[in-house]
Amino acid sequence: MPDREIESWVNGSPGQQLSVRDRGLAYGDGVFETVRVTHSGPVLLDFHLQRLRQGLRQLALDHDWEPLEAEIHAYPGWSEPGVVKLVVTRGEGGRGYASDGVRGPNRIFTHHPAPAYPPHWAVKGIRVFPCQTRLAPNPLLAGVKHLNRLEQVLARREWGAESFQEGLMRDTDGHLVEGVFSNLFMVQGQTVVTPALDSCGVAGVMRRWLLEEFSRHGWQVVSGTLGQSSLQLADEWFFCNSVYGIWPVREWQQRQWPVGAVTRQAQQWVTDRWQL
Repeated sequence: MPDREIESWVNGSPGQQLSVRDRGLAYGDGVFETVRVTHSGPVLLDFHLQRLRQGLRQLALDHDWEPLEAEIHAYPGWSEPGVVKLVVTRGEGGRGYASDGVRGPNRIFTHHPAPAYPPHWAVKGIRVFPCQTRLAPNPLLAGVKHLNRLEQVLARREWGAESFQEGLMRDTDGHLVEGVFSNLFMVQGQTVVTPALDSCGVAGVMRRWLLEEFSRHGWQVVSGTLGQSSLQLADEWFFCNSVYGIWPVREWQQRQWPVGAVTRQAQQWVTDRWQL
């Protein structure tokens, strides 16, 4: 828990209220970032800001970037370990999809305690649920961490709190995409494989950083269209996100995997990065 309660900010000032006319509430019209904060400060904040800026561009959400970035850096939530959530919506408007006359953007920054995930999930691995909820293809929004996450909400409702720790999501053609709140990596021999995200899914910050780390350490990295049979060829596989780091997979549909050396190496890279 943080040593002190950190105020939420709305549009640059302490506050917790937002207009009922906000388009983020009405239509999911906005983007967000979830940033881990350690005693050393925010982790991979530059990557998060780059993705935030790209998401705003893809949604054609008008903003002045330099004041927004300065406001983000000024938020006091970076001073305490936990998680900071940055939300930017298009702003306030009337009924209807047209965005003419919208006043915005609205910026909402909040600080939260770090999730208390059991340590053995990272050490011994997790059980993965086969989600029936599919991700619809939409290249225009592929990769963007926008506010409409209903597919993930429905997928997460498919399993109980204790039985599984993450769910595997596919697109409408049955191709592997990602976890409900994580990105997917597999190790096949000397190759690291991850699903392409040019049709749907979220291009995670931890995913991007790990792709760069694997390449820097000489691994062959492949991003492509993957069927469910790819899992049967995996020597090891894991999920990652920017809050919990890396969770090895130990069980999927009654098959079990050991926690492999490559996964352990990637976990060490993450631990080292968090301690910088």
